[in-house]
Amino acid sequence: MAGHEIPEPADRKQVADPGSEPQTVGESRPSCDPAFRHGVVVGFDGSMSSERALAYAIGVAHRHGSGLIIVHVANRLPTTVWAGCEPPVFVDVPDHRTEVLGLELACADYLAEVPWVLVERGGDICHELEEVGREYSADAIVVGSTHGLVGRIFGSVAGRLARRAQRPVIVIP
Repeated sequence: MAGHEIPEPADRKQVADPGSEPQTVGESRPSCDPAFRHGVVVGFDGSMSSERALAYAIGVAHRHGSGLIIVHVANRLPTTVWAGCEPPVFVDVPDHRTEVLGLELACADYLAEVPWVLVERGGDICHELEEVGREYSADAIVVGSTHGLVGRIFGSVAGRLARRAQRPVIVIP
């Protein structure tokens, strides 16, 4: 299955079905589709850690008979933010990595067992994963763990999300 074709919220971009037109607020929302209501949200960026999280999330979604909401969060903040300066504006630069991930996922045989959708967001990873979880009334959020110096200095996404999320967070090592 090359993605489950459902309408995406009007203010969000869906990658799995790029030809669809945005829906108005009164029309059907993805959280109303029974396959995605109480689905499993998984953060995915193509790294080994996120691939392990995706594999686990596929199993959970398959066992529960629910849909899989794959979220790619593109960091679109200017580099001045990382230097401690306030950004003049948020930069909305297209992230072609999401398109590449969408094509890779569409060709993947292991996603044929569950209905899935790829959602692109921009901004803070923890906030966006929790927001998608809220929009879809997700039963859980699955993320991979961060290993290395960057995670120790800035804190891992999994750790920050586990502390602040309003739903269960599953961290895959």
